[in-house]
Amino acid sequence: MASDLGDLQAFMAVARAGGFRQAARTTGFSASSLSETVRRLESGLGVRLLNRTTRSVAPTEAGARLLERLGPALGEVEAALDVVNGFRGRPAGTLRLNVPVVAAKLVLPRLLPPFLAAYPDIRVEVTAEDSFVDILASGCDAGIRYDERLEQDMIAVPIGPRRQRFATAAAPAYLDRRGRPGHPRDLLDHACLRGRFASGSMPPWDFERNGETVSVDPTGPLLVSTGTAMDLAVSVAVDGGGIVSLFEDWLRPYFDDGRLEPVLEPWWQEFSGPFLYYPGRRLTPAPLRAFIDFVDGMRW
Repeated sequence: MASDLGDLQAFMAVARAGGFRQAARTTGFSASSLSETVRRLESGLGVRLLNRTTRSVAPTEAGARLLERLGPALGEVEAALDVVNGFRGRPAGTLRLNVPVVAAKLVLPRLLPPFLAAYPDIRVEVTAEDSFVDILASGCDAGIRYDERLEQDMIAVPIGPRRQRFATAAAPAYLDRRGRPGHPRDLLDHACLRGRFASGSMPPWDFERNGETVSVDPTGPLLVSTGTAMDLAVSVAVDGGGIVSLFEDWLRPYFDDGRLEPVLEPWWQEFSGPFLYYPGRRLTPAPLRAFIDFVDGMRW
């Protein structure tokens, strides 16, 4: 049987949010309304789509299969409806972005205020996470990633600074107390504040100078998840708790006011900046097209 498009969108919102209350915060509908909508959809289809407990909501096997196909399908529907935007005086609609936390912290704050001011009829929804996701399946129009994590069938547009560096830093008081490393291997004798990806992997600290590359795996008193929790590692470093390794631009304000001191700066490794990426096999929605054009006109 045919199902109402709104019911399908409600199911997708609840399944992705992991609960009715969580979905209510992002959709503008009440939790009870979303619950009734999903029940109606399940009744019409004759199959349970969500397993509900007092603490969480998770898709059943049937629900997971439906969710997997709905993301791309509803994306195509939105793209088809977006064709009428070409007849408007200015673009309108919703732009959904999936970005790593570092992009939400260092790239988007410079882009979004002038973009939103230039396009008042566009609403931007940002999901910041460091795990790699299928942007179509997740219901997003585009994402931001670095080149080593881009999919082959995506169109990629440079966004943000084109060259970046990883920096190591510590509070001057810590370095006065423990000494200033002269070589990356000296870090093995220091308290290092580490980050770990959601997958469980803990990347080593890589350095490069005059063609020599060095990779070290130091230990220390603090291990945090990558992303926003890195601000905790920075705070501990500022208080003299150890050495932190992070994007130079993330640490730049602390260098400028003296709370942190660069460590091993001649060894900092440089890498190319991030890209805005999106699928090239369908019509580009008007909000995304406006954003792409805006990004192309930015100077970094």
